[in-house]
This record gives sequence, C-alpha cells and structure tokens, in this order.
Amino acid sequence: MRSSAALLALALSPLALAQSAGQLSQPPVSQPFIRDGQLIYPDNNSIPRSLTPVERFWLATNPLGGNNTRGNPTPPSGPVHCAAEYEPMQAILVAWNGSSGQLAILAAMGANITTIGSADLYVVGTTSQQSAASTALTNAGANMTRVKYFTYTTNTIWIRDYGPRYIYQGDCRAIVDHTYNRPRAADDAFPQWFGPQKKQPVYDIPLIHGGGNYHLSALGDSYATLLISNENPTLTNPQIISHWANFQNVNTTITAAFPTSVDSTQHIDMWMQILGDRKVMISDWPNNAGSAQDIVCDNTAAAMQAAGYTVHRVPARSISGTHYTYCNTVICNDLLLLPTYTNSTIVNAGHNTDALNAWKTAWETTPQRKVVQVNCQAIVTLAGVMHCIAMHVPAPRGGTNPTAYLKSPNTSAVYNPGDIVPLSWITDDDASVSNVDLQLSLDSGATWPVTIAAATADDGNENWTVPSLYSTHARLRVVARDAQGNTGFDMSDADFTINGPHCAADFNNDGFVNGDDYDAFASAFDNADPGADINSDGFINGDDYDAFASHFEAGC
Repeated sequence: MRSSAALLALALSPLALAQSAGQLSQPPVSQPFIRDGQLIYPDNNSIPRSLTPVERFWLATNPLGGNNTRGNPTPPSGPVHCAAEYEPMQAILVAWNGSSGQLAILAAMGANITTIGSADLYVVGTTSQQSAASTALTNAGANMTRVKYFTYTTNTIWIRDYGPRYIYQGDCRAIVDHTYNRPRAADDAFPQWFGPQKKQPVYDIPLIHGGGNYHLSALGDSYATLLISNENPTLTNPQIISHWANFQNVNTTITAAFPTSVDSTQHIDMWMQILGDRKVMISDWPNNAGSAQDIVCDNTAAAMQAAGYTVHRVPARSISGTHYTYCNTVICNDLLLLPTYTNSTIVNAGHNTDALNAWKTAWETTPQRKVVQVNCQAIVTLAGVMHCIAMHVPAPRGGTNPTAYLKSPNTSAVYNPGDIVPLSWITDDDASVSNVDLQLSLDSGATWPVTIAAATADDGNENWTVPSLYSTHARLRVVARDAQGNTGFDMSDADFTINGPHCAADFNNDGFVNGDDYDAFASAFDNADPGADINSDGFINGDDYDAFASHFEAGC
C-alpha cells in the first residue's frame, strides 16, 4: 500500500494532471488532484467516503467554514417534523458517480426501489452519466417510469453525507442543509441547488457534518457519534444539540465513536439503523469481543433498551482494515436493502446468512415487507456501503393534493387600514403547484369573502395592503392549486384584528350587512352574550334590539 506522501505525490504529478486533461491515453484518474490551485474531482471516480491524502493536504490551507450562511440560517418556523427513513417515501436520491462495480450496486438498488420499494429513483449526474444510468437500470429490471433525472455534476457518490436532509414544515417538505465535512465543493452545494429544483425551501444549519453520522426515529429522538463534536470545536455539545432541536425538532444523543482504525468515517450509520418508532438494529462483534467497537455497540444497545427500544443485533467484522457492516442498509417503504459480501472470510463464517436471518426477524413483520440482499463488496472497502450512497425523499403529505403552510403572519396582531403586511408561505405537491389564492376571513375562517390575490404566482411572498374593514376575528388563508386543479390550503393559526371603522350592523364582522347579521345578533341576545349590549349601557334588553335594528336599517 502506498503511503499518504506517495499518494499525494502521485496526485500532484504531471502524469495525473495530463491524464485529467486528456493529454495521454491512460486509464482515467480516480482520485482528486490539485490543478491551478483548485481541487479537481474526476467523473466516475472511486473516491472513498473518508478523506483522501490530497484532501487532507488541501484542508491544511483551505479549512472548512465554521458558521455557514450560504442559504437561510434562520430555523424554520411553525410545526417541524424531521422525516425518519422508515416513514413513507416518494423517492430515493442517488448520485450516479463511481466505478463500474459501484454503479452496478446503484443499478441493483434502483431496480428494487422502483419495483418492490414502490418509490421513484432520483438520479443526479451529467448527461453522459444519465445515459449510462438509463442503460444500467433498464438492464437491471428497474421500472423506468419511476426514474427521474437531475442534471448536476457531483464530486462523489456519497450523497448521504452531503444531503439533502428532509423535514416537514407544517405539511410541506423542506430541506435542512449543513456544511459538508469534506472539501468537495460541488457535493457541498448540491442541497442548495436541489431545493429550488423541487420548489422546497432550504434552511442552513450552522454545523460541519457528514449526514451518515446521524439516525433518528419518527418520535424525534436522534443519535450521532462524538465525531460531530470534533468537527465543530467552537461549539459545546449542548449547542450542537440545540441546533438540531431548532432546525429539525429532535432531541439528540451523542454516543461514543469507533476508533478510526476500525472505521475511518466514525459515522453511526456504519453500526446502527433505526427501523421503527422504538426499534433499532445494532452491530454485534462475535469475532472482536471486548474490542472498542464492541464496547460502543454494547453500551449503546443497553442505553437504547433502557429507553424503551426493542434492540436487535447483527454481526459485524473488521478484516484487513475494512469494516464489514450489515447495519448500513436502505429502507424504502416496505423494502429493506441489505448488503452482502463475497470476502471469503465473511462467507465462510456465515455472516451473510446470519445477517439475513437477523434482518428478516426484525423487518419482515408483515407479508408486504421484504429484505433483499445486494452484493456490496465493490464499495465496502471505501469506508461505506448502501446507506452512504442513498438519500431519502419523503412522500408529500397531501398525496396527489397540494399542501400549503402560511409562515407569516400566523399569530394574533392588530393591523390598521393601509398597513403593508408581508405575507409569506410555502407549498408542496407530488408534482408541482401551479398558482395560489390568498384570501381573508373576518369570522375566524368560517367564510372567505375577501380575495387578496387570485391564481397568483407561487413565489412565496406578497405585500398585502390592509383594507378598511373591522374585525376582531380576521384570518388569512393560502390555497395552493396544481395543474390538475387539486387544491390544499393553510390558514393562520390565530385570529387577528383589523382596526378599521366598525359598523354595528355588521354583527358577524364579515364585511357585509345582511340577514346573517340579524341571526348572529339574535343568537347573541338569546345567550346573553356581552356583544349583544349594542347601546353599551351594561344591560342586554329590548333597547339593544331596537338599537341594532336602527343600525341595520341604516346600513354601513
């Protein structure tokens, strides 16, 4: 094996530079190299999940940013739910960028995801990579109607680590992004590019992070190793945990990390997978009893069992510097993709069979659920397996109907006629939202007599000029509409006041004077509601009826 210095010298050599520029008829460069002061990543490379020697050299003079503010550094407002991997999924997202053996793994995954997994496969890559993906997926038996392409040049295959991480904001999907813990600029920028492609907002959490060092349940408990602390030395553990709570509404436990001699990434997804609200699979180390990794796994298993989890165990093994794991799985609806290996020691020890039996027991709890093995020998030597090369895109909560979330204003307030009030919202759909209506209610949402904007652009912002009306029960609503005419809406969570001229005859404050007002007054009068004291003399009697009738006849 070459030393780090030798690998760095090779990466900086004229041969490597010439190969990258197409000047020599040599095999393509498969590792990053530096040219003209830039870190270059060849297409279809075999770059490991861990840092390469050249990347370590680069980081010595080009450190990762601390507080990243590329996107929106403000946490999302309103109800937030971070999607767990075992919840309903619309798609699995992959980067078609790797060696032939690694791309064969992606093809096998895609065939199962689009058939047994009943989900779309989102393929990110250049046009040539998309063409190769189409051929490979077709040959593998994928349902090609479920394959969607996104034209973007990635640095590596390891999309789990650079994102995007999904949340629901209200009933709409949104993305939480982080600074990728690798100097892979195109990978790091991908979530910021992908969000606008899907018309989904992107919130930028101020953490340096690799997404594989994270697991969570749908109940909001999440887990990461101490790697997160080492990557963010200016933050305390409570501050790190607070960031995740503010952006993803989770309560995070930070566990011990494996020694780098066992796992160079120190990511939790190499030895743990949460598969249900209170169900987890954790590696066991029958051939490494008492080792550091065995202790970490046993201690975490005990702690999670004490927290109410059903804990399942599956074998793992470290052989010649390779961490063979059966926890690095991909869950997609009723499908669970399980790695299998051809290493002779692994095969002879029966670990593939033991792992399959363990996962069948844990996962196949209904006839619809299936465990499918995928040969991952071609990628496991690069410090990652299937979970590391797949990212989950949760299903839209509205199904085929759009959803909306009114971000602001969304609380009680007092507005005067003529005030300019910024309205902001987000929407979501299984395909896309065509336009939105913005509406005003004066009776807590019972009716919507005032249209602020009809079939307006779904750009998320509108300046509303408050009309000359009076209501103490005003609310706003955004109605999203897709190309098929399906609609969904969200209205403000609390009544607000429009402090316009009050018309006593408009008893229900809907902006109109009609029989509904007489009925509303009569009901209030019969129930001795203080609002029925029209003449404000402290009593509710016939004088109030006469006063209301006078106002009604006069109109407004």
